[in-house]
Amino acid sequence: MQMIQTVVVKQILTEKSKQSLLNTYQAKKLQLQKECDQLQFEQKRLETTKNFSPGTLKRQFEKEIQMRKEKIKLVEFQIEQLHILPLGSELTEKEVQVLVEIKVGDIWDERIGQPAIIIKDGIIEEIR
Repeated sequence: MQMIQTVVVKQILTEKSKQSLLNTYQAKKLQLQKECDQLQFEQKRLETTKNFSPGTLKRQFEKEIQMRKEKIKLVEFQIEQLHILPLGSELTEKEVQVLVEIKVGDIWDERIGQPAIIIKDGIIEEIR
């Protein structure tokens, strides 16, 4: 019988993966900043049309801008943490679903334990 199980994928931090993560975080931060600027521009443009209630319009745009600013703070925190982490650290990257073959006589706790796939520079290093 087969069943679906969640497996954690972890990445070993190397110079190459650290730089890649840093580039990803910086690109995400830049994208969020662009979205904030675009929202502010759009808000000003819509305010001049007078088709919307100014108070409601401003609150809605401020809410959207604030959400993105919170995400920017989170990305900045992730960048700070990345600089602190020593090389060789294991970072949880994501979780994936896998099919696991089980049969009568298997030890349940061994089959259902939290398995992990360890990746180093894009290559599977270990399966636990």
